[in-house]
Amino acid sequence: MKRIIVFVILLASVCAASPLDQAFDRLYNFDFVGAHRFIDQQVAADPADPLSYAVRASALLFQELDRLQILEGEFFADDKRLIDKKKMKADPRLKDRFFQSIGEAQKLAQTRLAKNPQDADALFTMALSSGLTGDYSSLIEKRQLNSFSYYKESTGFAQSLLKAHPAFMDAHMTTGFSEYLIGSLPFFAKWFVKIDGIEGSKQLAAEKMKKVAQSGRYLKPFAKILLSIYYLREDQPAQSRSFLMELTRDYPDNPLFRKELGRLANYRGK
Repeated sequence: MKRIIVFVILLASVCAASPLDQAFDRLYNFDFVGAHRFIDQQVAADPADPLSYAVRASALLFQELDRLQILEGEFFADDKRLIDKKKMKADPRLKDRFFQSIGEAQKLAQTRLAKNPQDADALFTMALSSGLTGDYSSLIEKRQLNSFSYYKESTGFAQSLLKAHPAFMDAHMTTGFSEYLIGSLPFFAKWFVKIDGIEGSKQLAAEKMKKVAQSGRYLKPFAKILLSIYYLREDQPAQSRSFLMELTRDYPDNPLFRKELGRLANYRGK
């Protein structure tokens, strides 16, 4: 009887999941075709939903970062690699689709914010789309200083979102990521990069990302990815392994998580 009840609960949760929830599930499994199928379903149902287009941009960026092997933990193992000026060879067609999706997301979000400045999904869309633009600029185009203007904009929208909707945990991902990136900059560079409300503290970044890892909706797995990297860099492999094991369990189709977990088996510390 208990098994039947559990099954019914699980079935109900799956049925209640929105197309965007399912799109993120496919995205974290690196099933990009499946992710776009659910995104297209949401766009068809509600063409004026700005978040759908931001999620589409997320899927496109993840696809490109995977192709370029930027998501692998080794990329973040050294601060010097974060500021490496060697430009990646981007896919031009994917780039066009990415920026088209960003533009559509921001246009629709601004329309909603003009009517209601505290619209949660619109604020989240603006924070997410600005952050994604910064990621593309920094990680692919290697325009780090240029990217911080986008992160500053993203952080501003995330702070507004948290002020109006304190329980919107995914917004902490934006501020936490900004903390992490600025904290990774060389000392001299921090003098030239300022974002209001951001200290450049990696410890604070971890605390914010933990909130998302515990209670986030869309970005919970991404917070766990960054936390696994953070703890490895802090020479705490057991903590890193814990997050990677959760990711491997929850997203078994993603080969990256298994690969990173295998690397930890040979980790000898710094």
